[in-house]
Amino acid sequence: MTETRRVFHEELDAICADVIRLGALAGESIEAGTNALLSGDLSLVESVVAHDWVLDDLTYGIEGRACLLLAQQQPMARDLRVIVTVLRVIHEIERIGDLMTKVAKATRRLYPGGLEPRLRGLIDRMRDQARAQLQLAVDAFADADQARAAALVDMDDVMDDLQKELFQAIFAVKSIDDAALQGAVQVALVGRYFERAGDHAVNVAERVEYMVTGHLRREQDDGRS
Repeated sequence: MTETRRVFHEELDAICADVIRLGALAGESIEAGTNALLSGDLSLVESVVAHDWVLDDLTYGIEGRACLLLAQQQPMARDLRVIVTVLRVIHEIERIGDLMTKVAKATRRLYPGGLEPRLRGLIDRMRDQARAQLQLAVDAFADADQARAAALVDMDDVMDDLQKELFQAIFAVKSIDDAALQGAVQVALVGRYFERAGDHAVNVAERVEYMVTGHLRREQDDGRS
């Protein structure tokens, strides 16, 4: 291996390591954003918002380094697919952080009212599901594991079912005063944010399948239709 190629692969490995670190930061956002909502802790909301800037900075840093590597080295075959995948998945992961910031900010709109036990339980389960899907997606990327990536599609059905349960619980609330209505809207939005976070994890997984095989799942699905 030439010195140029050695340096290229070292930088590419460093970029991939930072993608994994970005995933870990997004996982922390899922935990902190949900904790802020369930605890009604307004100071924790501010911490989640500040934490999102860390994800943003890391995302843009990875993007710049990946583009520079692409321009300078003009990689081919799998190396090219890795860089293209990096450029796509970092924004999927960063969006999860954005969505968890919205979850945390919902605390302000619900304050000082709390959440009913059933709603709290469902949101807690959605937090666990979002964290599990993100972790599996990042692990699939780290290990270039197509099988793990494919498993995300089935896991996302669980998140969809949880969102449906959350909506049913909202509709089951008997109170129809203005405060209850505003609270119901906010909780419904929180459910949507978690569902979208799951979708972003699935998008990461689809890009991992492309990185490994050179084919997108949508292309494979179209070929079978």
